[in-house]
Amino acid sequence: MPTFLPYGRQHLDEADIQSVVGVLRADYLTCGPKVAEFEQAFAETLGARHGVAMSSATAALHVALLVAKIGPGDRVVTSPNTFLASANCAAYVGATPDFADIDPVSYNLDPAAVEAGWQPGTRAVVAVDYAGQAANLPEISRIARARGAIVIEDACHGVGGSFRHGGRIWPQGGNPWVDMATFSFHPVKTMTTGEGGMLVTDNDEYARRARLFRSHGMERDTSRLELFGTPGDVLAELGPWAYEMQELGFNYRITDFQCALGISQLRRLPALMARRREIVARYNAAFAGLPWLVTPGVREPASAELASWHLYTVQMDFARIGRSRAQVMADLRQQGIGTQVLYIPVHLQPWYRRTHGYGPGKCPVAEACYTRALSLPLYPSMTDVDVQRVQWAVLKLARS
Repeated sequence: MPTFLPYGRQHLDEADIQSVVGVLRADYLTCGPKVAEFEQAFAETLGARHGVAMSSATAALHVALLVAKIGPGDRVVTSPNTFLASANCAAYVGATPDFADIDPVSYNLDPAAVEAGWQPGTRAVVAVDYAGQAANLPEISRIARARGAIVIEDACHGVGGSFRHGGRIWPQGGNPWVDMATFSFHPVKTMTTGEGGMLVTDNDEYARRARLFRSHGMERDTSRLELFGTPGDVLAELGPWAYEMQELGFNYRITDFQCALGISQLRRLPALMARRREIVARYNAAFAGLPWLVTPGVREPASAELASWHLYTVQMDFARIGRSRAQVMADLRQQGIGTQVLYIPVHLQPWYRRTHGYGPGKCPVAEACYTRALSLPLYPSMTDVDVQRVQWAVLKLARS
């Protein structure tokens, strides 16, 4: 049996390992200096003012809506072609998650669908950068801001990616069309901290409140303690232990050893992305012209080489090759090649059907894309021989 190739996996080197070992031998395991160092380095990479590291990207999405004061009575629009967290974050704060359809090329939110389906009470759009390709953020921002809504870029797939607009290159997460951006450092993403996420923003108040929500709503800045100086209040005594719970927060903190790994991975990010792009180019060349397979499309060809390519998702005509998707996946797995389906449209999940009455037909483009989608192995440690194995196995599907 040949070595199994999963659809995605982490890429660690000795420098990454030693960075974590160094923290394990130091004084802090959590809430230490590496957290702030990672936050600053990551924000500077994007040209942003603030980075707030958290335990997961789901936590970052949740906190993004909290700091924007989105809640009951509000609507939040996102893509159906995403992981559950992009929509669930709205439910966490008591808002109504809603969905707009995707475009059939990039599989990202279609601005025309966002505008056509806009409803009163919509106060935020969570724009997902599917597979590492930026959503049409300038157009989505135009629509949202004209209606008083904010834009949160769900850049969980887009770590290190960028796009062209107005004659220049803009980083995903570090551009003027979004109020906040969130990133994921899960092992299958472009860089990893094991688990972990980051909220990025230029808004000082959003960043301050995000840090509160990350750690139980606790304020330690003595200049902000409300009860200091209040005569007779038992909490008014000020000392090095002083803190106040200003918000109903959460334990969304990240550890120092995770952030040490993040700092090391961030240094290698250009090389990691370059290898991903090389593999994508090899796949595209091998699969070009196949009548039963569509390679990943790009909304703007000039930005194709700037995407981080977290996923390589093709559209397959399974009927044309005479097998179901499950059969194709099983056949590839027998050859040591893992695949995945990303994603089941979120609005079709049972909870969303029961709670909000969503169902088939709400987002027909996303629903049609789902029936043909299959993600192939893509990660930097794949060798050229690994890539060839995937190519040969896929090309053989229509002949076997």
